[in-house]
Amino acid sequence: MLSIYDIANAPLVELMLEADRLRSGVFANHVDLCAIVNIKSGRCDMNCRFCAQSKHYQTGVDTYPLRDTSDLIESTRTIWKNDVRRVGWVASGCKLSQSDLDKVLIAADKLALRNKSKTSDKLSSKTPSNGSNTSNESNTSNGSNTLNESNTSDVSNPSVVSGGGEAGGVLCCASFGQLDTESLKRLQSAGFAHYHHNLETSERFYPNICTTQRWRDRLSTLYRVLDLGWEVCSGGLFGLGESWEDRMQLALTLKRLNVKSAPLNFYNAVAGTPLSCSESLGVDEALRIVALFRLMLPEASIRICGGRPKIFADRVKELFHAGADSLMTGNYLTTNGNSPENDKKMITEAGFIVTKNNDAI
Repeated sequence: MLSIYDIANAPLVELMLEADRLRSGVFANHVDLCAIVNIKSGRCDMNCRFCAQSKHYQTGVDTYPLRDTSDLIESTRTIWKNDVRRVGWVASGCKLSQSDLDKVLIAADKLALRNKSKTSDKLSSKTPSNGSNTSNESNTSNGSNTLNESNTSDVSNPSVVSGGGEAGGVLCCASFGQLDTESLKRLQSAGFAHYHHNLETSERFYPNICTTQRWRDRLSTLYRVLDLGWEVCSGGLFGLGESWEDRMQLALTLKRLNVKSAPLNFYNAVAGTPLSCSESLGVDEALRIVALFRLMLPEASIRICGGRPKIFADRVKELFHAGADSLMTGNYLTTNGNSPENDKKMITEAGFIVTKNNDAI
C-alpha cells in the first residue's frame, strides 16, 4: 500500500518507473494532443484567487463576449488540421447563459459535430468501466489515503482506451461551467464529445482559493454529466498552497468518478491576483504529482495543460516517463503556450508518436 507519505517521500525515480510502466501498458508510445479555444474571456463573477479572468482583480487580460460563429469554426478547424484531435471550447463565468448556449449550438451544427462524434465513437474503443456512475455524493467522502498497488498492476492494452492508438476522429469538447441538466443534454445531443469541469483541488482546501462557489457545486455538475452517460474531463490546479493530502484526495475523488481524462495544471502566478506572489512548484515536485495521478488513475488520460512551459521547461520530456500520455498544445486561456509544430517535434524526439487525425476536416 502506498500512503501519502510514500508518494511525497519515495525516490522520484522509483515512482516514475512505475508510472511509466502503467502509461506504456495502456497507451504504448502514443501521445494525444488537445487544445482550447477561449470563446468568451474575462468578467467572471467568481473570485477564484488564482484566476486572471475574475472581475474581482485587475489583471489586464483581454476581455470579450462570445466570439462569432464563423470565428469559432475557423479557429477549431485550424487546430484540427495540426493533428490536434481534441479541441475544447472554454467560456469564462460560473455558467454559460442560455443565449450564448444557443449560439454555441449553432456553431456546433455548422461544424457537423454530431457526425464527427459518431465517427470518433467508431474509431476509438471505450475504456473498460469500473462500475456504473452514481449521484451518491457520499462516494467522495474522505477515506484511507492509500493506494493499493495491486489495483494499478492490472493494465490493459492500448486498443481499449479512448485516446490511445495511431488515429482517431476529431473531437470538440465543452467547458461552460455549472450548467443544468437540460443545457447539458443539448450540448451532448449536439455532438460535443466530453464535458470539461475541473474540481481544482480537494474539498477541504477549496475555500482557500474560492468563496463565491462551493466545491460541492462543482462536483454536482460532474454528477449531472455522468448521469447522462456522458464522459467528463476533470482535473486540478497545483501550486496553490495545497498539501499532499489535498492532492491525494483530489485523485481519489477522480478515481471514484471513473474519470477518463484528467487535466493537470500547474499554477503560473498572475499579476493582480491574490496569489500573484506565489512561488512556482519545482519540477521534481510537479513530476511527482504527475506520477501520483498516473498511479491513482492507471487507465485515464493524464493531460498536462497550463503551466507546462514554465514549470517543466527543458525537462518536458520527463513528463511521459512520469505517466503523462497527453499534452495541451497551443495557447492557454490568457497566456502563451507552445505551438503544435514545436510540441510534435519534441514528442518525436522523445521517442513517442503523436495520435493522428483521420477525419475529414
